[in-house]
Amino acid sequence: MTKLPPVFGVTGWKNSGKTTMVERLVREIAGRGFRISTVKHAHHAFDIDHEGTDSFRHREAGATEVALVSGRRWALMHELRGEEEPSFEDILARLAPCDLILIEGYKRESHPKIEVRRKDGRKGQALADDDPQIRAIAADFPVPDTSLSTFDLNDVSAIADFILDQCGLGRRHAAE
Repeated sequence: MTKLPPVFGVTGWKNSGKTTMVERLVREIAGRGFRISTVKHAHHAFDIDHEGTDSFRHREAGATEVALVSGRRWALMHELRGEEEPSFEDILARLAPCDLILIEGYKRESHPKIEVRRKDGRKGQALADDDPQIRAIAADFPVPDTSLSTFDLNDVSAIADFILDQCGLGRRHAAE
């Protein structure tokens, strides 16, 4: 069995800026020469296909998996058709080799994470209070009373350095 690359998560309440943070981290870390994969957990039904396309028609006809392939990209859609949602580990195992996997969501999984907070975001308990896997906090306001590393939400370079250090990948810069 192939060893999985390091996994690091971006977590936070809804509308805290997780997607923006993952996007910015991918751009920063990939710009340093690392191969990055991402996994996004959705709590709702979603569709990457739309009515009328050939692949949509294949799925609607009952195909369990549909691979859509072109000279520029490929996608594999898997319809669960009553099966349980695949485990976090099963999804990670399906990814192609890379240097780092960034996770958005999957709050309850036991991988290391950074919590994203916004001053105008959801009020209430911080996730770090109950999750020992949260290693740092990125916020748009000063975070009081924490022993965790804290970062300005916009200091993506420092956050990327922290994640790379946590994952034992070393720091590269864009020119390397």
